[in-house]
Amino acid sequence: MATSSHLNWLIIRNNNAFLLKKRDVKKPFSTEPSNLTNVSSYRYSGIVHKKTVGVVPAADKKGFTVVLKKGKYVQRPAKNTVRVNFKAGPRRSLKKLKNLLTGSKYRKDLTQAALRRASAVLRSQKPTQVKAKKPE
Repeated sequence: MATSSHLNWLIIRNNNAFLLKKRDVKKPFSTEPSNLTNVSSYRYSGIVHKKTVGVVPAADKKGFTVVLKKGKYVQRPAKNTVRVNFKAGPRRSLKKLKNLLTGSKYRKDLTQAALRRASAVLRSQKPTQVKAKKPE
């Protein structure tokens, strides 16, 4: 029996394996695989929605991979996800990601969050520059 995503959210919102509850934090964090902002909320939940978007670092640490959960195969986990690799360079990859999400009208509300997560992944892969000390 299929249930609505709102009902699923009401069931799991206060108690699931991905919650990180901290003292003096109003909204708990979440470690769900397809949660773009790591905030436990209905909008960003990767568990309850039929369609989700996730951005993870690529396997070879160059670029990022977008994990799309399709709504068509809800009951078949093997066919449910599609992985798309982006390695063409930061600007081009972000543009391709934006075109993928807006052009196919795939969860318009997550486009900006996906772009922010992708740019954070790309920023983390940049080598750090060591500042040289001036000789005295």
